[in-house]
Amino acid sequence: MTSTGLPGGTFPMGDLTVTRMGYGAMQLAGPHVFGPPADRAAAVAVLREVVDLGINHIDTSDYYGPYVTNEIIREALHPYPDDLHIVTKVGALRDAEGNWPPALAPEQLRQAVHDNLDRLGLDVLDVVNLRVGGFDRPAPGSIEEPFTVLAELQQQGLIKHLGLSTVNAEQVAEAQSIAPVVCVQNFYNIANRDDDDLIDSLAAQGIAYVPYFPLGGFTPLQSEEMQAVAARLEATPLAVALAWLLHRSPNILLIPGTSSVAHLRENVAAAALALPEDALTELNTID
Repeated sequence: MTSTGLPGGTFPMGDLTVTRMGYGAMQLAGPHVFGPPADRAAAVAVLREVVDLGINHIDTSDYYGPYVTNEIIREALHPYPDDLHIVTKVGALRDAEGNWPPALAPEQLRQAVHDNLDRLGLDVLDVVNLRVGGFDRPAPGSIEEPFTVLAELQQQGLIKHLGLSTVNAEQVAEAQSIAPVVCVQNFYNIANRDDDDLIDSLAAQGIAYVPYFPLGGFTPLQSEEMQAVAARLEATPLAVALAWLLHRSPNILLIPGTSSVAHLRENVAAAALALPEDALTELNTID
């Protein structure tokens, strides 16, 4: 890891070096990640502030909106800085009611990769995550067919690196037998720690782990221990939750999302919170 002025320094994704403090663009779309934002100019301003802060890891997907988030990223940042790395994901769609049906058929995956390329204005995608599980947990079963499709697109030069989202350890191993995996993006936070063993395994292999819903998602985290530590440190509980993730393992990358420049700055400051050993010991008892 190297110093960037951002909490946690950097971590490699294959031959890409990304800041461990990243940004998740999902909230730039409208309510429930559907339709356009109420204030498009504000969304553009957030993305430009992301880059100004030195963050070079933006997480997105063409099914956010759908299409809206990627279009705003292109409007705000294209042509992209050389060191900016955009990570996208495929494997789902949005229907007319705003649901998230799976889209894992080979032709759907190929189309999704091309849609991401077109809307982001790129010739090659830095990282594409294959999303295969449910809303907040993996679904058991083989992922050989869909991951092989992405591996073929990688061989064609359309994708630099491959990742996985909402998967279990067996699925990670299956994917690795097909092509290298540089990151895993799963549901994880201080109060939802089913992936502890997986995180440690990935860390030993130098593979990034990117927790989504690091602050609880649509149900904000609640914990007496977290409240107590926050009070002692004169910080907010959510600052404690973000900082804990950076302390948890060096391969954890953060992608908290927001549609507010002020909130973006608060998230960066929160992740920099120093947690003394007694606080970490107390926080590690949360389950």
